[in-house]
Amino acid sequence: MKIDLNSDLGESWGAYIKGQDGDVLKIITSANIACGYHAGDPLVMTETVKTAIENNVSVGAHPSFMDLQGFGRRRLIGDSIAEIERQVAYQIGALQGITATCGASVTHVKCHGALGNIIAEDQEMADAVAKAVKSVDSNLILIVMPNMATERAADRYGLRMAKEIYADRNYLDNGNLVPRSEPQAMIHNAEQATARVIQMLHEKSITSISGKKISMKVDTVCVHGDNPAAVDMAKKIRDSIVDNGFDLCGFNQFVD
Repeated sequence: MKIDLNSDLGESWGAYIKGQDGDVLKIITSANIACGYHAGDPLVMTETVKTAIENNVSVGAHPSFMDLQGFGRRRLIGDSIAEIERQVAYQIGALQGITATCGASVTHVKCHGALGNIIAEDQEMADAVAKAVKSVDSNLILIVMPNMATERAADRYGLRMAKEIYADRNYLDNGNLVPRSEPQAMIHNAEQATARVIQMLHEKSITSISGKKISMKVDTVCVHGDNPAAVDMAKKIRDSIVDNGFDLCGFNQFVD
């Protein structure tokens, strides 16, 4: 079974440094890079892309609501569906431009923060994102929450998709993530996260905070780059994936 390990990176901005991207990029196989709306700027994007290329890591766009102040984690749902579609297309295009200057290309798209949480449940919003992705480049892979609106949208628009689970987040009974405002949202212990990931990969399911098991296919595992335990957690998960007989590689090499 082939498995990808991804992380959300490039989330520094100007003089503000966030995450340990250089170390994380030595461990993962796919990177989702902020495109300037919740974090990132042209210089940060360029450095992140260059470091990803040096480590043979696939480069993906990580679009969000236009929310630098809130790091893309506020539910700014006043924009119309058409505006969301154009904002996502704009951000993908920004990273495509930066990546082209580095002699590489963008392989995938994964929505960030509040936008990602909303499109997991809101079919109209999920369709707008899928439409934007397909309009920019129909060969792009969309990272989706399994069994949720994003998966249905990717299927509807004929996009390749990578189905994702989170190492460091807990789940609700509907398959979406526990909101970060809740005390049980995050997992900070690397050993706990690693054991949980391996269980999910073997069982092909997730377990919600209430104990409900939800079956799903898994293509990629996410470790958040802004988690203080990200480097240790990513390394332990990578080693455990390999030790358990899984083939670790970028999902752009194996998803249909």
